[in-house]
Amino acid sequence: MPGLTPQQQLDSFIDKFTPDVASQAREAMEKMLARLPGASMLVYDNYNALAIGFAPGERTSEAIFSLAVFPRWVTLCFLKNGPALPDPARLLKGSGTTARHIRLDKPAMLDDPAVKTLMKEALRMADPAIDKAQPSRLMIKSVSAKQRPRRPVAK
Repeated sequence: MPGLTPQQQLDSFIDKFTPDVASQAREAMEKMLARLPGASMLVYDNYNALAIGFAPGERTSEAIFSLAVFPRWVTLCFLKNGPALPDPARLLKGSGTTARHIRLDKPAMLDDPAVKTLMKEALRMADPAIDKAQPSRLMIKSVSAKQRPRRPVAK
């Protein structure tokens, strides 16, 4: 989107969702940024979902977490060492070899002690780590020309 700042572009991507999901995405993003000073936000407006990765730098392969925004919900993904994370509360879903996720019924789930513990452990295991001294950055990495509807389709 020529002429728009990355923040304006991200806002326009989020605005495609219902007001409720857009509000949840924004609140979850704010909580993640507050918890991850120095993180780079890597945005992918993909075919299936809007993905917002949190990484130490510009490389997607280094992303530790992402928020995946779908028409009906927001998901917190643990992208590095997901299967290796200790999860006594059994919050993590999925059987991927690198990533696991938690569907956020509401952004306040990010404040749940078990979720905070999972995030703390994921950050401890991350290599490279996020440098808290660097300024956070927002980068639009890709926008898919063809996308699934961003609002629930009536059945």
